[in-house]
Amino acid sequence: MTPESGTTYPSFESLLERDGPLSGTSWGLFPDAGRGTPSFIGPDSVREASACIRTGTAFGLDYPADAFDPGMSLKRRAPRHTIYSSHPAHRDDYLDGYYLQGSSQIDGLRHRRADDVGFYNGTPDGDVREGTAALGIQVWAEQPIVGRGVLVDLDGYCREQGTPIDHANGQPLSLALIRAAAEAQSLILRPGDILMLHTGWCEWFLSLPPEDRNSLRDSRRASGIGQSAEFVAWAWDNRLAVLAADNFAVECLPPVPSSPFRDTAPNDHGMMHQQLLAKLGLPLGELWQLGPLSRHMKATGNWDALVTVKPLNITGATGSPANATAVT
Repeated sequence: MTPESGTTYPSFESLLERDGPLSGTSWGLFPDAGRGTPSFIGPDSVREASACIRTGTAFGLDYPADAFDPGMSLKRRAPRHTIYSSHPAHRDDYLDGYYLQGSSQIDGLRHRRADDVGFYNGTPDGDVREGTAALGIQVWAEQPIVGRGVLVDLDGYCREQGTPIDHANGQPLSLALIRAAAEAQSLILRPGDILMLHTGWCEWFLSLPPEDRNSLRDSRRASGIGQSAEFVAWAWDNRLAVLAADNFAVECLPPVPSSPFRDTAPNDHGMMHQQLLAKLGLPLGELWQLGPLSRHMKATGNWDALVTVKPLNITGATGSPANATAVT
């Protein structure tokens, strides 16, 4: 389930040299075929991550299930919560209309199919349906993702530079910006890191009145990582286990006009989701609550934490609430 000590993986440049549909993919490289890049985290990495606990302060990284109502999604709505009782001493409850990716969540590997080569590891389309296990989110529920989480404070860095992120117009955030912010924090990435990008988008969006949120949803504009081949290569070559952000889709909407994935991902209009999920097996965390954690980390001067991600154990789910926790 976890890599042996000293396991090596090819560079992204070498991935591109793989034959046929394997080009640019990590298919077949991990011992647990359906686990993807969390395989970069081994027992030694988990033990080392425990050293990130300095203050003993825990942060829940999930917003409430109904926080994004209205939100940016055209279909997802807040769940309806019902409490009932069978007798005066009893209470029970259930949810109706619960979209598993409606609030802070993690994308599973069956969330995206690559238009050109299919689902991760060449999983047949017919195996991706209700009741089947292939690529399901339960893999990360049965063996939770636990490791070193590092936070890059893009929001704080841009404000200090006098150029706040333009959320209203869906500003693309470049790899150069991410690297500059990380360098300003003296952050050094390690294989198996859970990378969290604090953009400030969630807090900005949730501060808007409902009518403005609806207008933004209709505009289909949201700030996030600008699509580029360089970013995909950087994510792989740094051996990221998880890529998470406090925005709607991790990457920007709409995709930048120069996106190199417009031909290979036409159904996603050139987004990187297919490259990251279906080809590399890299889980994406969206709408994470990173503001309080970021402010705490800035105050302490330490930008890493022990992070746990425990999705719901639903066989075959395409995504789930992240149930993410950071301990600093």
